[in-house]
Amino acid sequence: MNTSRAALTSTAILDAAERLFARQGHDKTSMRQITAEAGVNLASINYHFGSKEQLIQAVFKRRISILNEERLRMLDALEAQAGGRPLKPSQVVEAFFSPLVRHAYDDSGSKPFTPLIEHSRFDQNGFIGTLFTKEHIGVVTRFRRAFQKALPDVPLEDILWRFNFMLGATSYAIMGMDALRTAVGLAPQPDEEKPGVEEVLQRLMSFLLGGLRAPLPERQAQPCAAAPSETSPVSLQPNTEGVL
Repeated sequence: MNTSRAALTSTAILDAAERLFARQGHDKTSMRQITAEAGVNLASINYHFGSKEQLIQAVFKRRISILNEERLRMLDALEAQAGGRPLKPSQVVEAFFSPLVRHAYDDSGSKPFTPLIEHSRFDQNGFIGTLFTKEHIGVVTRFRRAFQKALPDVPLEDILWRFNFMLGATSYAIMGMDALRTAVGLAPQPDEEKPGVEEVLQRLMSFLLGGLRAPLPERQAQPCAAAPSETSPVSLQPNTEGVL
């Protein structure tokens, strides 16, 4: 199999698997369904990915990599413009969260993105969560440093808690309002025009920054403990399974 044909086949398998995982979850998707959707035989999947588990990891890794590359490009550009000065907290928040929201609202190649995230929240084996941790570690280290530099008077523990809350708010934002309307007894509004990505981002960023800048709890308003070393396992994601 030549290189270009192999690349096309691999991409076709990944695209087909992503669509099916988004539609019905990876645990309910069979290899036979993937081969039929991609128009390939089982040998092709085994050749490129080895097993269903490795294929699942490849699907999520591809999406996470695209997202994290965009986050780092934004952060690199902002830090270059700042010339060593601390960034504004709003800039750090936007660099991390806006790519996630934009991908979720993308109507082109990322259309399966939101349901893919939703299904990943119910990962029974935990290996998707492990993959998230591995793929995120370099990125969250960069953002942890940026947050600590932008918020020098906020203890690391509070930054971690607030980041965790921001992740939760963002995950619900990208899932939309229909489920919430049902939960509070309001009828869904199928004919209502859905908000665009800029409107969602404006609402979300206002909320996230309000929480990030909220006064510290009195019992924790003390000098910050020593920052973790470069090899410290502390990350900016206390619980990010299902939130890319």
